[in-house]
Amino acid sequence: MKFRFSLKYFVATIVIFLVEVLIATKLKDIFFVRAYLGDVIVVILLYTFVKSFIFINNQKLILGILAFSCLVEFAQSFNIAEKLGFQQGSLMYIVIGNSFSWIDILCYVAGCLLLFLFVKFEESRSLQKVS
Repeated sequence: MKFRFSLKYFVATIVIFLVEVLIATKLKDIFFVRAYLGDVIVVILLYTFVKSFIFINNQKLILGILAFSCLVEFAQSFNIAEKLGFQQGSLMYIVIGNSFSWIDILCYVAGCLLLFLFVKFEESRSLQKVS
């Protein structure tokens, strides 16, 4: 793991973050988008954010993000946001979440699977360019 800045991943992080904000604010009434697509995209957001600053093995990062996402989701069943003192409706309360859902975990898995497939595709494409 090496620290380095990647403009490509940083720009991707900003774009994905803006998509998440759009989902949370303008598309909040479209249940499928708000409830499921946002959770699929959030793991991709975490991936691009980490890759913006750290050079790390892609597969390990994806597994780490999945583990982290599941840990946060399980912590929601213990009302972790309230126990940390965040007020209902505050930004951190919303970010951490307040209710456990197995469907959210399935969405995180789906997002990580999409990331894994994309990374594998990119790796095979870059190998083809070299040969």
